[in-house]
Amino acid sequence: MNQWEIYLYRFNTEGPHPAVILSNQERCENPDIVYVNVLICTSAKLNRGPKKNEVILDENDGLDWKTAVRCDLLYLLPKNEFSQKRGSVTPRRRTEISKKIVETFRLLTASH
Repeated sequence: MNQWEIYLYRFNTEGPHPAVILSNQERCENPDIVYVNVLICTSAKLNRGPKKNEVILDENDGLDWKTAVRCDLLYLLPKNEFSQKRGSVTPRRRTEISKKIVETFRLLTASH
């Protein structure tokens, strides 16, 4: 398991969905650390663009169709419950997701 890879995960309320691994590589590789941070992915209709909190992934990232990554909610999930690796987020979209997380969590604020 590596940062930016996409795996299938059975979420409690949403059911099975792809998930982007967001935790750093040290956390991913450490067998003593049980949990990783992820972002959930959901299907996106072909004719719609991303919502304010989303970045769109597709076949270039290893997915079967246009998929929205929700960047406003982090899930902390056990590594051993992930199944099928689906792909890896492209470098350009990694940048988009990182910027969207900063934007949606309002991590950069103007100084007062």
